[in-house]
Amino acid sequence: MISSSKSKDFQDGVDGDALRSTMATDQNVLQKHAAFFDRNHDGLVYPWETFQGFRAIGAGYLLSMAGAVFINLSLSGTTRPGKFPSLLFPIEIKNIQMGKHGSDSGVYDSEGRFVPSKFDEIFSKYARTHANALTSVELMAMLKSNREPKDYKGWIGSWTEWKALYTLCKDENGLLRRETIKAVYDGSLFEHLERERAAAKAKATA
Repeated sequence: MISSSKSKDFQDGVDGDALRSTMATDQNVLQKHAAFFDRNHDGLVYPWETFQGFRAIGAGYLLSMAGAVFINLSLSGTTRPGKFPSLLFPIEIKNIQMGKHGSDSGVYDSEGRFVPSKFDEIFSKYARTHANALTSVELMAMLKSNREPKDYKGWIGSWTEWKALYTLCKDENGLLRRETIKAVYDGSLFEHLERERAAAKAKATA
């Protein structure tokens, strides 16, 4: 598993203006987020690709396997409307917004677009210790507040996503920082972590 200091390293290595420019486009940023896991760029994400994506960003085997099973079983059917179910459980990236679950932050709208006001709300409502970061306790408070009645699938989905993000990307002080969270929404965080991990491997074998 990657070091918790990666959150700080990511902030130091990312052009914030470029990130904001990406988020401001009319393109579906949810598709960009999901496209990282499309390892062969064919528009479909199979469970083994989800596993490979998790491993590429430094997740352990168990988290990677659990993520692959949960994500593909949850999203395959909803992103393939009108199609016969596939035992390979592919996810169609072009329809990824159809897999959006309830009890979430609302940062993605129903069309998969980034909603700046909802992103800012995460911190205005729940960041009590640091204005631009969430502690583990604050993160859990947000998830509890976002729960819709009897939306158990949404509860599990939100908890799984945010818990994995916190585990992988909290900094040395146990904080999940604003720029890290923002970057995960458009997928640039995944790309950064993959490059960083590949560079570390190359250095270790040099």
